[in-house]
Amino acid sequence: MTNRSLQDIEEMGGAKYINPYTDFGFKKLFGTPLNKNLLISFLNSLFEGKEVVRDLTYLNGENLGNGYGDRRAIFDVYCENEQGETFIVEMQKAEQQFFKDRSVFYSTFPIQNQGKKGIWDFKLKGVYTVGILDFVFPDNEYPKDSLRHEVKLVDVDDKHVFYDKLTFLYLEMPKFNKKEEELKTMFDKWLFVLHNLSRLMKRPAALQERIFTRLFEQAEIARYTPEERQDYEDSLKVYRDMKNVLDTAELKGALKEKRKNAKKMKAMGLPLETIEKVTGMSAEDIAKL
Repeated sequence: MTNRSLQDIEEMGGAKYINPYTDFGFKKLFGTPLNKNLLISFLNSLFEGKEVVRDLTYLNGENLGNGYGDRRAIFDVYCENEQGETFIVEMQKAEQQFFKDRSVFYSTFPIQNQGKKGIWDFKLKGVYTVGILDFVFPDNEYPKDSLRHEVKLVDVDDKHVFYDKLTFLYLEMPKFNKKEEELKTMFDKWLFVLHNLSRLMKRPAALQERIFTRLFEQAEIARYTPEERQDYEDSLKVYRDMKNVLDTAELKGALKEKRKNAKKMKAMGLPLETIEKVTGMSAEDIAKL
């Protein structure tokens, strides 16, 4: 390793491997034909051991509507398997107000692209939308120990799958907390890598499969050209700035909620000591309300 490589790594906070939550990192590992075996292994791990993909082809990630001025969709990764089933794979770094709506909207593009001119019987091939979420769904929609969610069109009354060719699969990554010694399946191992890669300084002993040899080679910052390292540093800065904004907004929201609750308790005539204990606010701040 050259001195320049060491300097670059030090400038990136001492990290040895890239952060897969950055645009550069995600597309480096999963978005290039050179590394399609990484994507194949990851996708297959999501479906509980069932081999959904044996081979895949990358498609144009920018999809336009049918007419001038129509809304377009830009996918992080867009590909199809050997059976012609399409996969949209996205790293979603922040919660959006209409995130579910966006997922459904994006899924309509590969559906519409299957339409054929002339006589056509409307037979469709499967469409999969995979969302790797750097947040959890709001309002405790799912239990805290449930992080993988496979969603299909289901009959409301008897719960059978009404249509099995449209699948949404979401991973709430902040819920993943398994340690290296707890990794049993390929699903566990892939989530461990995504969750911890930028914090690792060496390849964990539990990840001995050949596919992870490739991953750690591709993720090592010291192997990159100066141009690639600069692109990664720019992508990392965007990611960090975004996280800081979100964290600040969350903190402000929490403080606002604390003040609101303290004001209510004060109006109810509760003792100052009780309000302090419940809200964590100081007596001085409570007195100002």
